[in-house]
Amino acid sequence: MTSQTLLAAGDPPPFTCLNPEGAAPLVIICDHAGRAIPRALGDLGLSPEARDRHIAWDIGIAGVAAVLAHGLNAPALCASYSRLVIDCNRRLDDPTSIAQESDRVPIPGNRGLGGADRTRRAEEIFRPYHAAIAATIDAKLASGQTPALLSLHSFTPVMNGFARPWHLGILWNRDARLPVPLMARLAQLQDVCVGDNEPYSGRDEHGYSIIAHGQSRRLPHALIEIRQDLISTEAGVAAWSARLLPALRDVLADTGHACPAA
Repeated sequence: MTSQTLLAAGDPPPFTCLNPEGAAPLVIICDHAGRAIPRALGDLGLSPEARDRHIAWDIGIAGVAAVLAHGLNAPALCASYSRLVIDCNRRLDDPTSIAQESDRVPIPGNRGLGGADRTRRAEEIFRPYHAAIAATIDAKLASGQTPALLSLHSFTPVMNGFARPWHLGILWNRDARLPVPLMARLAQLQDVCVGDNEPYSGRDEHGYSIIAHGQSRRLPHALIEIRQDLISTEAGVAAWSARLLPALRDVLADTGHACPAA
């Protein structure tokens, strides 16, 4: 591409903030909420079917983020662009930051990128999203709150031929303040299988956002993964958000991160 900028009129902003006035000492983030591709990049050489798949975004999680943001009275920062344009949950020096291939699907539009093209994606998509998260946390701290950070993702029902049994997974590393009581509370739900660092482990520190904004700032934090087949429809989003909300309200209240009653 020859343009000096990547995003143009008609392209969505790099992120949206849901419930920006949310008063709870809590910030919600959603790194893979959207699947937009800048018009300058066309379709990245991918079919519509590929762009609808999990390789492009976390299916269903944007709807959950919207429900939780309003139900918990917290702001939620949601990335707009597909992880295939640039992955907002990877360090910029990570080889998978701009994936050449995902789940055995080649990404032609990411092959042979020059430094200027990579920089445009970082400067116009990745950095504004993370700057907004940092600013939201800073505003909470300036108001006298120490916010908790909740990161939302979704995962595929089957990976490498293995049918994943978990409905929800809680990813965490060193800080048990939020994840351990949350797992205990979710375990009380009937017929729900909760994974402790499943289907991925927070201890491998492969992701970026929860480390940069939670772990490094010593804020209570947890990453919630929800199986995609459970939230791939509006009805599924509503049903699983309704199951999550009471558990999150209880844990956040117990840890001092619920919004005080008016």
